[in-house]
Amino acid sequence: MEGLLDHSLRDALTRFGGVDMCVTEFIRVTDTVLPKRAFVRVMPELLNGGRTPAGVPVRAQLLGSDPVCLADNAAALAQLGPHGIDLNFGCPAKTVNRHRGGAVLLQEPDLVYRIVSEVRRAVPAHMPVSAKMRLGYQDDRLAEACAQAIDAAGASELTVHARTKVHGYKPPAYWDRIADIRQVVKLPMVANGEIWSVADALRCRAVAGVQDVMIGRGMVTDPGLAWAIHQHDACGQIHRSGQAVPWSHVLTVIAHLWWPRMSGHVEARHRAGRLKQWLNYLGKVYPQAQEAFNALRLQRDARELQAWLQTQASATPVQVASA
Repeated sequence: MEGLLDHSLRDALTRFGGVDMCVTEFIRVTDTVLPKRAFVRVMPELLNGGRTPAGVPVRAQLLGSDPVCLADNAAALAQLGPHGIDLNFGCPAKTVNRHRGGAVLLQEPDLVYRIVSEVRRAVPAHMPVSAKMRLGYQDDRLAEACAQAIDAAGASELTVHARTKVHGYKPPAYWDRIADIRQVVKLPMVANGEIWSVADALRCRAVAGVQDVMIGRGMVTDPGLAWAIHQHDACGQIHRSGQAVPWSHVLTVIAHLWWPRMSGHVEARHRAGRLKQWLNYLGKVYPQAQEAFNALRLQRDARELQAWLQTQASATPVQVASA
């Protein structure tokens, strides 16, 4: 979720619990080996043992089309201590695809194989190399071929976003196609797409035939979703209200943890948009977030927003369970 789910939001969301692993936003690789500062800028968790402050391990995601250059960058990155290297074959953005990155590569299973194979050889054997793919670019005819290429190249895990590039983010997600892919590969698989609730996660697992799920927009919308899924797995409870975490708790985290950290690396002119973007997502679960969005819709001054947050949030120190 480029432009929203960065390291500051990873920090906030993983403190609500339930997240087993994070993957960074993509690091674009073109024709050179990036310096350490470029990796750390996207993944400052590298300075914390490759984990978020809540202790959740993070994998670094690379995006590109040159197998050798990707391998060289993966080798450099591996020395910094991420909890694995992930390869992006799923980004649907036109600009990215136009420059031969992301989902467009799914038209070339042989290239997908070479990328994964070169990266796998370049990093230490103990370090996981995973991949994320969509069902395809224009259609899903090569979905199985791409997944088999990733498997044959030695990947440790495959996440499948159950839509093509053309589908974008429009519902539905075709979880049944994950089940088809599951029949032709041996590596562990993770299902992704249209998981907004515990009930969605359970249906996805049943249809896709996999246990593990990746949640992106669903977690941004409902920060307690991963914790709620774990609670269901542990004791069969489903939070019928859709709010595993109370709004007061979410607001406290926004005001006292996420906003200050985000402000440290986002220009002042962009902070208002970032806050309103998250509130807009939260509004799907929390009516209070929608009310806050409406109240701040025309506000652009970062200082005014900070004052509003501090006024609204509880004075209680942030105490959020780690995963």
